[in-house]
Parts: sequence; C-alpha cells; structure tokens
Amino acid sequence: MARDPRYDILFEPLKIGPVTAPNRFYQVPHCNGMGRVFPNAMIAMRGTKAEGGWGIVCTEQCDFLASGDASPYAETNMWDSGDEVYLGRMCEEVHRHGSLAGIELVHNGHDTPNLYSREIPIGPMNRPMNWSLAPIQARAMDKEDIRTYRRAHRQAAIRARDIGFDMVIVYAGHDGTVPSHFLARRHNQRTDEYGGSLENRLRLFRELLEETKEAIGDTTAVTVRFAVDEMMGPDGLEWQNEGREAVEMLAELPDLWDVNVADWDNDSKTSRFAPEGYQEEYVAFVKQVTTKPVSTVGRYTSPDAMVSAIRRGIVDLIGAARPSIADPFLPKKVEEGRIEDIRECIGCNVCVGWTQMTAPARCTQNPTFSEEWRKGWHPETAAPAQADEHVLIVGAGPAGLEAARVAGLRGYRVTLAEAGEELGGRVSRESRLPGLSAWARVRDYRIGQIQKMTNVEVYRSSRMTAAQIIELGADHVAIATGATWRRDGYGRHLSEPVPGTGAAHVLTPDDILAGRRPPGPGVLLFDDDHYYMASVIAELLSAEGYEVSLATPLPRIAAWMVHTLEHGANQDRLAEAGVTMLPNTTLIAVEAGQALLWNSVQRQESERQADGIVMVTSRTPEEGLYRELAQVLEATPGAAIGTLRRVGDCLAPGIIATAVYEGHRYARELGTAVDPCDVPFRRERHVIEAAAAS
Repeated sequence: MARDPRYDILFEPLKIGPVTAPNRFYQVPHCNGMGRVFPNAMIAMRGTKAEGGWGIVCTEQCDFLASGDASPYAETNMWDSGDEVYLGRMCEEVHRHGSLAGIELVHNGHDTPNLYSREIPIGPMNRPMNWSLAPIQARAMDKEDIRTYRRAHRQAAIRARDIGFDMVIVYAGHDGTVPSHFLARRHNQRTDEYGGSLENRLRLFRELLEETKEAIGDTTAVTVRFAVDEMMGPDGLEWQNEGREAVEMLAELPDLWDVNVADWDNDSKTSRFAPEGYQEEYVAFVKQVTTKPVSTVGRYTSPDAMVSAIRRGIVDLIGAARPSIADPFLPKKVEEGRIEDIRECIGCNVCVGWTQMTAPARCTQNPTFSEEWRKGWHPETAAPAQADEHVLIVGAGPAGLEAARVAGLRGYRVTLAEAGEELGGRVSRESRLPGLSAWARVRDYRIGQIQKMTNVEVYRSSRMTAAQIIELGADHVAIATGATWRRDGYGRHLSEPVPGTGAAHVLTPDDILAGRRPPGPGVLLFDDDHYYMASVIAELLSAEGYEVSLATPLPRIAAWMVHTLEHGANQDRLAEAGVTMLPNTTLIAVEAGQALLWNSVQRQESERQADGIVMVTSRTPEEGLYRELAQVLEATPGAAIGTLRRVGDCLAPGIIATAVYEGHRYARELGTAVDPCDVPFRRERHVIEAAAAS
C-alpha cells in the first residue's frame, strides 16, 4: 500500500546541526530495565526501533561519573572505556537501519544513591538524597567539583562521538539531574556565581552546552532535554516565567530543543489522567523564541495528531517513548499506508512500573518488548507453523485474542470460541471504568488483525463443554477462560475468609462491572490488590452518588501505582471525588449495615457504616473446563487432542500485560518441545577474570 500524502511531512528529513534525521520520528531517551545489566537485550531492543523506522533512536540515561551511579536501576554507563563495547554495538545496530543514534549523558546529583560505587552524592547544596529514605546525604559541590563535573561530561561527550553516536543530549529535566538541581531555587540557595539569579542558576547548564559544542559540535549534534514547567506553580519553573526565560537565554546554543514538563510523574502521565498531546500547551512557545528544531512528547499514537503538531508550529519532531515501545514499527506502518495495523500505546505505564522495580520493562500492547534478544521475538513476524494443524482457543479475552492472532500469523488453522457475545473479556469490561477507555485498544488491535486472517474463525456466544471440545478434535487446545474476583477477603494480608462476607451486600469488582450496585448509600471498598481497580471503582461509585470509603492495610492507597507514576494523581482524583481514604486499615468482619475495621497504626478497632462492601483482594482462575478436559484426556489416552494448555488469567491471574504475554508465548511455542527444567530464554553472561597468579 502507498503512504497517504497527508503524512508526507512526517518523512521529510530534518537537519539537526551537523547531522540529518531521515524523518520526524524521534525515539527519545527512555529507561527500560536492561541497560548495562542486560546489554544484549538493550541493543536488540534499540535496533528493533531503528528497523521499525524511528529516525533517531536514543539510549536511556547514561551515567558518566561514578558519583552518579543510579544502581540498582539498570541504566547505561559512560564511566570509562569499558562501556564503549556495548554502547558501540548499539550504535552499529541503529546505524544498520539508517537511523541516527543518540546518547543522553546524565548525573542524577543529590538523587543518586551510589549503592554500587559508594561515592558520596553531589549537588548544589548539602542535603539528604531524595529518591529513597536511605541514610545518605549529598555534599555541596565546590568550584573544583564543578570543574571536575564539567570535565567528565566533556570527556564522555568525546567518547560518545568516537564510538559512533550522532547526537549527544545534555539533560536538565525531570528534577533529576545536576543541571536541573542547580536551576531550581528550592534546591539551590548558593550565594556564588552558580546561585541566586536565573542567569547564575543556569550557568552550569550553559557551560555544559558550550563545552560540548566546542568539543564535538562540528561532527555530532548537541541537543538539550529540558523541562520548561515543573507543574508546581511558583515553587518551581513555570513556562510563562523562568521556564520561558531560560529557553530564551540559551535559544540558539543547542542543535535541537527537546522540551517537556517535570517531574517524571507529570511528563509520563497515563491515559487515565491526560490525553494525547497533553504537553503542547506548555511547550508551544519554544518555537517562537528559537530558530532551532523543537521536539516534545505527549504519548502521540495518531499520525494525524503528529502531523497536526508539526503543521501548527508546535514541533518539528515527534518525540516518543511509550508509543515506540507499544509499536516499534509505527513509522513503517505509516509509511506503508498501514495505519490500521498500528499497535497503539494504551498509556498504562506498565513499562515504567517494571523499570521502577529494576527489571526488564514489559508492555501491555507489545509482548515482544524486552524479548527481542532473550527469546528472539520480533514484533511483526513469527516462525511459520511446521505442520498443518488445528488450534482451538476457548475464551476471547486478552490472552485468547493474542494467542489466536499469533497462531494465525504463524499459519495455524485457528478456532476462537467465546462464551459471550462480546470479545475482549476483562479488557472490554474494565475499559468502561473511569479513565480506562484507551485500554480497549488491547482488544481492538487484536480483533482488527484477526479479521484479516482467513485461517482464523471466531465464534461468539459459544460456550464450550469438554465433550464438544473432544468431539471437535483439534490438535491443540488452549483454555483462556479468565478469572473471577474473590469476595471472602483472601488476599495479600488475610489468609482466612473475613466473617460475614457471604452476605448479599458484599460485592466484587465483577459484580460492579456487571451492573450490580450496593443496596444503600454508604459503601466501603476494601483494597488488598493495591493497583487501579479499587480506585476506579471508588471513582465510579462516587460519581453515581454513593458515599465511598476506601480502606487498605498499607500506608498508601493504591501503593503499587507509585511504580506507574500515578500515585499522586490517583490520590488527587479520589480526594476530588470525595472518597474517604483509610490507610493502615484492614477489614476484619462484616455485619449488617456496618464493617468492623482494624487500624494497624492506632492498634484499635472501629466500626464504619457500610450498606455495601466491595472486596478488591485477589482472583481465582476459572479453570473448571481445563480440569474436566484434563481428566477426560487422562482417562482416554487415545483422544485426538495433542496438547492442552491454560493461558492467561486461567493459568494465573495477573495484570492484562501478563495475560497478553502468556497468550503470545503459547502461540510462539506451539509445535516446539519445551522442557520446563530448561531456562526459557537466553541469558546475559558476565566475563569472569582469570585468577591472579600466586
């Protein structure tokens, strides 16, 4: 198919200082949980982005001094020549597909724990480090420290140029780097030439830019990543005031302005709290004060929105992190006129969540992310089936849809049977909850791909029995019948049922999603799940007029949302909705019209009115059909079914990303012998030095 002419502007080359980007698709620096710890995986992931058409592909943050050690986070390093091997290989992979390679040089200043290097953190002031409660304090940089810092940055830039990077990014954003700490009044109360006025607080950033330009600017682009607004009002940078003034002061120095908002929670807002292109209002002024190209992010997934941002004079380049993870081939699909094949980011921040837990990132939409090297999974292709075989998949939720899509892609004859009329399972139900409409993309993408396949047949309203499955005689059967929420309170903190939970006014998320409601105005949600479900149901019921309380045994409401950068926004949303939040509180008994609670801090019981109680604790696999089938097959060894597997929540309840991954894995492994004792992926190996001579 030919590219739609209205997208031509996205494929125009763009000169950035001494280099030229082949198009307007810019994979901005983003963390991924691989970096220096799993370098082969990182290299393959970045190479896949370039193969998919991203014109610029950058590293994650790259620490350039041992006093900027971000461990345990798996970033890249540029401490010495030993880091050149894997970073150089990344450049080679990116260049192999005709893209530019960029590197983001970073020192996290007083936010750096230095857990591995044991160096003392540095920053503009003496102060405790900010990213954890570790008993570590940063020391104020003196003039010699500043000179050393500048020299190390310059050396790292030269090394980056020499190993093949086309673009070096000087980073002053997200309230997480030395230049951004010097710039912020709340972090910098110095009285020397690096403190006080905006010009003084900006001095270090200017010096880094000027020195990097002088060192490598004739052959390598020198760009900036800069937060123009910290979303803190007058307590921080604001784009109308010092944010704009800072850009004006440095307007023509960098070869590219990559601008955003801070901190990371604001820059990477989920779809629940911000729409596509939400940063435009903050960064629109930048092109008015510089002649240099400008880029921003905003979870752009629509080519029309990308074109609009360029034509309206907001940006010259479309920056993306999460959309490039969800679909590394997004640019190629636009170029080839395959807009309907784009795997759009749903803005859930699961990728961020796993990175925050210092693990290789994963993606709800793209189960191949982080598996490009480990498992050899390509996001667009899969090995053809080795035999003409029939696959029956029972259940069309996220796992079943993905299993059907990939099995069909491989050439298997696939039958997908769904008990209900609607496809999508939990995705369809949950996407109707407040703020989660974008999550329906998980369903819509897979249905759209399946509809193109003549070898995949979908049957709705087709509840299968064990006898019917045996009679069908498929070669492979996958049971993807999902899971249901428990109503007895069993979860992370309670290992026995809560007395009284068998009452009719005790509900689960499944009940709420099915349309059932509490019988009276007072509702208590008990959250021992700690992710989004309790909060969005609380928001829903509050909007419907219920008086809602939300109790959780942990000190924080929806504690896991700290990892997805949503915790603050979630707290604000619940407060705005009038939800009463009860941290450190466990439900210990249910009685008519009230709940008995235990506060673990105050060490006392209390009673609370509760006409209805919603239990958000844990889920049970719907595996009855699988168990029945397994018994039949065990009793009749001659049955025609070759393999029987559970996939998705039917195997083990988890988040939607896990269900999609397990469905994908099932279809990838069809036709191969898998020994459960083997490691199911390639491992990174460290080189062990030879023993010293005695």
